[in-house]
Amino acid sequence: MANTYTQIHLHLVFAVQNRDGCIGKEWKEELYRYITGIIQNHGHKVLAINGMSDHVQILIGMRPTQSLSDLMQDIKGDSSKWINQKDFLKSWFSWQSGYGAFSLDKARVGTIIEYIKNQELHHLKKSFREEYLDLLKEFGVEFDIRLVFHEMEEV
Repeated sequence: MANTYTQIHLHLVFAVQNRDGCIGKEWKEELYRYITGIIQNHGHKVLAINGMSDHVQILIGMRPTQSLSDLMQDIKGDSSKWINQKDFLKSWFSWQSGYGAFSLDKARVGTIIEYIKNQELHHLKKSFREEYLDLLKEFGVEFDIRLVFHEMEEV
């Protein structure tokens, strides 16, 4: 697309099915590399990726060559297939339906990179659900509380 210039930064958040904390510490970096490859193969740029055993957060620079919904379908579909083929788990792995995607201006990119890098420390103080609800409220996203990711014991 000649003469197309964009600066699109998106903070992506998605969770394991039923918020099951099954992403293992011993293979999560390999998972993040795999997801990074999916994103890069579509021409987008990964600025940060990290998460916890029950969810993943990614900051990307997105190119306008693909819809966000198609990208998320590829990330979640391809990575869940990869996890299952690798036999990391005794049970079948899948991502929970839905995701969060929040647009950022360039001034916030550095802050969000640090936020994503420090997920482990952040979640000592706040649960994933609390964090996610805060993001929805901060960005003014209307939501149905019944459909927001629930804590593992609530499922």
